[in-house]
Amino acid sequence: MAEAWWKEAVVYQVYPSSFKDSNDDGWGDIKGITSKLDYLKDLGIDIVWVSPMYKSPQADMGYDISDYEAIDPIYGTNDDLDHLQSELKKRGMRLMMDLVVNHTSDQHAWFLQSRSSRSSLQRSWYIWKDAKRDEDGQPQPPNNWSQILGEANSAWTYDEKTDQYYLSLFTPEQPDLNWENPDVRAAVHDVIEYWLDKGACGYRMDVINLISKDQRFPDAEPSLGPGRKYHPGGKYFVNGPRMHEYLQEIKQKVLEKYGAITVGEMPGVQDVDEIIRTVKSGTGELNMIFIFDIVDIDNVPGKVRMTFQDWSVKDLRRIVSKWQRVMTEKDGWNSVFCENHDNPRSVSRYTDDSDQNRTYGATLLALMQTTLNGTLYVYQGEELGMRNFPKSWDPLEDYKDIEAINFWKKSLDLYGDNPEELAKQREVLERKARDHARTPMQWTAGPNAGFTSEGITPWMRVNDDYREVNAEKQLSDTSEGLSVWQFWQRGLANRKMHKDVFTYGTFEDVGPESEEVFAYVRTGKRSGKWLIVLNFSGKDVDWRFPDDVEVKGWMAGNYTKEKPDKSTEGSVALRPWEGLLGKCVD
Repeated sequence: MAEAWWKEAVVYQVYPSSFKDSNDDGWGDIKGITSKLDYLKDLGIDIVWVSPMYKSPQADMGYDISDYEAIDPIYGTNDDLDHLQSELKKRGMRLMMDLVVNHTSDQHAWFLQSRSSRSSLQRSWYIWKDAKRDEDGQPQPPNNWSQILGEANSAWTYDEKTDQYYLSLFTPEQPDLNWENPDVRAAVHDVIEYWLDKGACGYRMDVINLISKDQRFPDAEPSLGPGRKYHPGGKYFVNGPRMHEYLQEIKQKVLEKYGAITVGEMPGVQDVDEIIRTVKSGTGELNMIFIFDIVDIDNVPGKVRMTFQDWSVKDLRRIVSKWQRVMTEKDGWNSVFCENHDNPRSVSRYTDDSDQNRTYGATLLALMQTTLNGTLYVYQGEELGMRNFPKSWDPLEDYKDIEAINFWKKSLDLYGDNPEELAKQREVLERKARDHARTPMQWTAGPNAGFTSEGITPWMRVNDDYREVNAEKQLSDTSEGLSVWQFWQRGLANRKMHKDVFTYGTFEDVGPESEEVFAYVRTGKRSGKWLIVLNFSGKDVDWRFPDDVEVKGWMAGNYTKEKPDKSTEGSVALRPWEGLLGKCVD
């Protein structure tokens, strides 16, 4: 397996509005990021990936871009970004930008020109279609596709002035670009080059597998049931017919000149061959993609994201084992992550976030992630074990995300007179809302968790637990065990020290499938064989060693900062949410 700098890098995702406010306006900003670079360097971070900071009306928290080459004033200036780059370089770190080119803002100059008239020279830069007409002659959408961030609504938005609909898969404020138009593709290439020329090391590419649409634009199957007007149309735009062509064009015309790191956000794709075609070494278009199987583990199959089903440790084992093996056997590359800005907090989702077990649950997940093959991504606050905010928060007051707002509005409309069903929808919201990942970063136990100054109202409410869960407390923790931050720091250092094992080594799951324990062996050319045992349960478990695994000694665990004094023969007693890392006889 060929080595590469981007394979070994640890990437830290910053959600800029919630990271650090430097000018007391209640919003995080670029100067706030710059002020915390030493914190990130000490943690073990190599690349800082910042979610969109471009000029935007903020209909979808910056994913509706009105100027790709300008920083939004709420985050600072282009000069502030240049300074951030300079400070990163001093520390041997790099900046990764977010590329959002499936759609723009409806306030982007391209779209304003496109919607100005049917004869506009940029009309074909977006996807415009004639309306259907109902029996009263009223305009109706061209097909029945539902909006991704609000499936009760149409994916098409009517423009009264020109009497046509434009495709807006996410929200009406985010019109989809028409990638069939070569002028659009050339303009996107220019955007990509702009930030690479200014020193960015690469891109996370937002929903990049949605850029090619089936040009027939047929109706979607009624997957949400006969009573619903609109339905998910992903079959006709997820990994569409010309996607690979468009991505190869980007690679050959732009990316190869810079040696850039690329990671694609590609929701809705399951086909292994299709994924390998995208990320295969040498011929693939991207270095890696985000495979969403783990963060989709509690979604109802075939339904939208805002659903819930139970999952088991067996499911987790199958997912992890599958992709660890597939990428090695087929010469692809993994991304490793459990959190991002679009998902709830991992400690709340996969473990027990109670005061008693939060640290153990968060460090269990850290141990798993720091010992898996692939490029590792850490989301802001994950290194502290930040958790979901309380169920008592008001959906109408405290939730800010457009997806959550649309979901709760739909739930009230459908089930306002059905308290039992509305309570079920409320539970889905409390479990799955993206807002959980977007509360302000908890720096201190002081006012506003140190995110902004005392007396300032943050753009979003600070989680109630900040006095106990914060960076200042965890960095100085001297208790018997390691804090979550200290555990991540040690795990990242160990990962880099033994990169032949944890970045490039072979993977084998071991032991029988279990309702509680997920265990695997990683083996490297220089550092030998290592065993990782993870108790994903709140119970005491006696785990028996497989006959072909012999442990010399336990090197690390999440209950003590010292080497665990545990059995290495026969079986080992695991406490709730306990994880162990052992060195094996080769």
